[in-house]
Amino acid sequence: MQQDIHGATPDAGRSPSDPARGIPVQRRRASGTAAEAATDTAPGRAADGGRAARRRARGAARRNRRRRLLKWTGGLGAFVLVAGCGGAYYAYQHFNNNITTVKVQLGNEAERPKPVGDAMNILVIGTDSREGLGRAYGDEGSAGHADTTMLFHVAKDRSNATVLSIPRDLMVPVPDCRTPDGKTIPGTARTMFNNSLGQEGRDPSCTWKTVEKMTGIRIDHFMMVNFDAVKTLSSAVGGVEVCVAKDINDPDSHLRMSKGRHVVQGDEALAFVRTRHAVGQGGDLSRIPLQQQFISSMIRSAKSNDTLTDPAKLWKLADAATKALTVDSGIGSVDKLTSLALDVSKVDTKNITFATVPVLDDPADENRLVLKQPDAGQLFSMVGNDRSLTETAPAAPEVPAAPSAPATSAAPAAPAAPTTAAPVAPAADGQQLRVTVRNGTGTPGQAQQAVDRLQAKGYTRAATAANAPVAATTTLSHPAGKAAEAAALATALGLPADAVRADPKLGAKDGLVLVLGKDAAAAAATPSAPATEAPKDLQRVQADDTDVCAK
Repeated sequence: MQQDIHGATPDAGRSPSDPARGIPVQRRRASGTAAEAATDTAPGRAADGGRAARRRARGAARRNRRRRLLKWTGGLGAFVLVAGCGGAYYAYQHFNNNITTVKVQLGNEAERPKPVGDAMNILVIGTDSREGLGRAYGDEGSAGHADTTMLFHVAKDRSNATVLSIPRDLMVPVPDCRTPDGKTIPGTARTMFNNSLGQEGRDPSCTWKTVEKMTGIRIDHFMMVNFDAVKTLSSAVGGVEVCVAKDINDPDSHLRMSKGRHVVQGDEALAFVRTRHAVGQGGDLSRIPLQQQFISSMIRSAKSNDTLTDPAKLWKLADAATKALTVDSGIGSVDKLTSLALDVSKVDTKNITFATVPVLDDPADENRLVLKQPDAGQLFSMVGNDRSLTETAPAAPEVPAAPSAPATSAAPAAPAAPTTAAPVAPAADGQQLRVTVRNGTGTPGQAQQAVDRLQAKGYTRAATAANAPVAATTTLSHPAGKAAEAAALATALGLPADAVRADPKLGAKDGLVLVLGKDAAAAAATPSAPATEAPKDLQRVQADDTDVCAK
């Protein structure tokens, strides 16, 4: 639910504030001892010495304020969407009033992914809302959808971060969602990811739940921004340097740019991140690298000394950032956002990796995408288990199993065979394959959990059926002509070959039937080994890479 954000400007009549210079300065009268007062009135050297002492004291105070300023604004660059909150130290109430919050409704805690120590996952949603923007961007008054979404993972030791871009055209299941007023919005088995927000009144809670179901990664907070955020934040840092490898003239985004490097802000910055038809193959996947390049450059700009030591820029950045944000109530104050910014700022820019979730063209619609398996599951496993995509700063695993080698970006080895609790990989036509899951474990809820995993990983037509008699082992039955599909699913589930069997009672139009045995319940209770290496050919870029140019 996108809300308008309004914030009052600083009161020009207040002595502590000076918007013309940028950051308000708190003035304090120094108190002294009687001896110091006497020194102030003494003639000659004594008076000069007193004045010198006061000058030294004032100089020390200024240096302390600068050091404190740098400390509090250290969070500026690590995560640009909360970057400006460092300035909130000086204008708490003003910035606090800028922030819009949403109380998320996540449902049953037991159904959510488990946290991994002190690792942190922040869902950043860029909505294409046109509310209050007039006709300039088309679709006037649209409440907006999840147009640009990134999952920002920060390692528990703060040595590295991974940012996963989720394509808006990805076909996913969207779960049932509840709005803050208690209304239930029915889920759908298969729709575009961007419909997880805005469609039928869905708010950010629904996008949050969709990403958790799809990835198996627990989210801690969300932040949502609209078109205006790109314009105001890019202007606040004095412009963002970008690069294009060819001349661009995109009538849809209104971007006109010659080959080479440019510094963009305002409307031109927004046009840059919206451009897709003039780069790459002209789709959503072509736009994502532009957005990654832009945000990487903005992070570098926000962390630069030119920003950190410029009071006017700091005020503008803090004001723009807090006005731009809609956040969950867990971080809905300046204190909490500042703490978050400082925490995230510990990550060196060179250890921030942007990557795109691996996808393929949807066999049912060439204009849509589906997860590429097993690559997507491999990437989600790495991030969910706090494995770094940055070679220089791997994080230790948070899994109660024998330790394994840290992740690197080298060519991957074959991942460990997944159990029924691990991510599964559909065959090429897995999105069209019907899979019926029956619970023969004797433990309630196992069939639905298996269906959730199957749907999240591409088997969107998986569904539960009546419980089966309790069985010791899991079996997978198939009709004549679907032995190959059954074998592919069995391999993904880690089932032995003798678990697959033809069933003459199943007709040609029937799908596969998975009957979960007691071994499945035992496997579900045992953590699977996390992936230790990144998928081959993973699209990625480092935040400190200044040689990236859009093609």
